[in-house]
Amino acid sequence: MKQFLKTIRLNWPVLLGCLTGTAVLLFTVQLAMAQDDEEPDAPIIPTQECQECHLDVANHWQDSAHANAYANEIFQENWVGLGEPVECLACHTTNFQPATGEFDEEGVACESCHGETTAEHPPEPVPILADTEYCGTCHTTTLGEWHQTGHASEDIGCNDCHDPHSQQPLFEQSDELCLNCHEESAENYVEDLHIQEGIGCVDCHGLVVPPEEMPDDGIVATGHAFTITPATCVACHTESLHAGEALPNYSHEAVAEGDLLEVLQASAHEAEADELTPEQKLQTLEAALANRNLTLLFQGGVLGLVLGGSTAWFVANNVRQRREFEGRDDEQKR
Repeated sequence: MKQFLKTIRLNWPVLLGCLTGTAVLLFTVQLAMAQDDEEPDAPIIPTQECQECHLDVANHWQDSAHANAYANEIFQENWVGLGEPVECLACHTTNFQPATGEFDEEGVACESCHGETTAEHPPEPVPILADTEYCGTCHTTTLGEWHQTGHASEDIGCNDCHDPHSQQPLFEQSDELCLNCHEESAENYVEDLHIQEGIGCVDCHGLVVPPEEMPDDGIVATGHAFTITPATCVACHTESLHAGEALPNYSHEAVAEGDLLEVLQASAHEAEADELTPEQKLQTLEAALANRNLTLLFQGGVLGLVLGGSTAWFVANNVRQRREFEGRDDEQKR
């Protein structure tokens, strides 16, 4: 017995090593068995297979700006003109890889907004990435305009007004979309001349005035700020809609310098003068002269009354003070 204990004391490192090795071996065997029991990763469903079930969505999408984001002629012309910069493909293709320049599909397909869809769908729902800020990763100009509006403060985002698959308004008539929320305020404009002429909300609030020279990248305002400026009025009241000819004083320089109000006023006066006959012009000038003379007479009368009243009060006050002084002087002499 003593000899056995002595042997253990001398060889305990060897025994400890054996026990440790056995424990590691058993753990490894258990881990391997557990991995064998796990199910393999579910395969990723290609985008084209999504369309086999979601026929209505595919019909909306296939003619949309997203579906044709890469094939669009304007994009191709500008992209080639810029030297085909690869960064543009981040928004005009699906699953673009900047490191390699490769992508899965031309255009913005299902995975761009829904992420990867596995074989567990259905019944597992697919993710939805397309909130307003996510849309803004590509639609940067639109997002910037939207942030300036009451829509942003009320959290009314892209999908509240647009079908995410066709990108078209949710209502066939755009004005009906506006009236869905702005019915009360729109009642003030029912008798407005624009409404009577068939000019609706979006025609003014969503109007995009193209720049005189298109930028190289083709990125311009989208009208999602919904503001009306003098440029909005000039866009219609020139050669395009009502008048049939440009305003007499209109120029791009005036627009750039912000002198649109003067342009409109001068043009209105000239247009009015052009519509008068010589006799009417003479009558107009005589009436204007008579009005000016009447105004001068009125101003002169008011000025005369003020000056006359002030002078009379000053003289009367001096006479009264002199009489009081003379009265006090007589009393002192007595």
